[in-house]
Parts: sequence; C-alpha cells; structure tokens
Amino acid sequence: MNQSRLTTTAITALRIVLGFLFAAHGWQKFNEWTIAGTQASFAKMGVPAAEIAAPAVAVLEFAGGIALVLGILTRVVAALLALNMLGALFLVHAPAGVFAANGGYELVLLLAAGAFALALTGAGRASVDRALFGRSNARLAVLA
Repeated sequence: MNQSRLTTTAITALRIVLGFLFAAHGWQKFNEWTIAGTQASFAKMGVPAAEIAAPAVAVLEFAGGIALVLGILTRVVAALLALNMLGALFLVHAPAGVFAANGGYELVLLLAAGAFALALTGAGRASVDRALFGRSNARLAVLA
C-alpha cells in the first residue's frame, strides 16, 4: 500500500471512529440524560450558561459526529468539536487529573486531539467533502 492510500485509510478510520464517539455522546445527552438533566449537570459542574450550553453541546456532538462519519464540512465541524472538548477539559475535567476513571481529562484531551487533527487534514478522499468540493475548487475546499 502506498503512502497516499495509507494516509487516506488512516484519516478515514480516525474520522469515522471519532464521529461515532461524538454522535454517541450527543445522543446520550438527548436520550439518556435528557437536555434538562444535562443542563442541571452542566450547572452543577460550573459550566457557564448551562441552560444554553447543554443543548448547544448536545446538538454539536450529535450532528457534528454524524457529519464527521460522512465527511461533511469536516474541517469546520472538527474545529468546533476540538474547541468543545477544550472547554470541557478546562471547565470541568482538569482539576480531576489525567485519568477518566477519576473524572479526569484523558478522554476529552484525546477527542480534542483527534478533532484537531481532522481540522488540519480535512476529511480525506473517502468523504462527501471530496465528492462535493474535490480539489478543483480551492476556496470551498478550505471549508471542507
């Protein structure tokens, strides 16, 4: 397998797994915890404007996760998800240390790093972004 195919495979695998995990977390906020429960939890954790932040984060994670799986507007969505995870890291998880079992930041840091990598690389060849924008339209490809 040449380097181009390996890179395409790696980016596609990262995008699909990361998208699935973000969508699952968004779905959890809607269905398992409910938006009201997520708002209460965010408020208890000290997240500013929890009544607005909770539904916004749930929508971003769910819809953004699906967008990543499909490779739609990948750079923009991935950048927003990376910022979301950095907010979670600094607002909630940092005081608990590294390990997720203790409420720490290892998972959110890993999700932020993966999203940041996709924001830099884009969706790759196996994506809706590639089908819609291709290489020929550089102005739109920057958004993709």
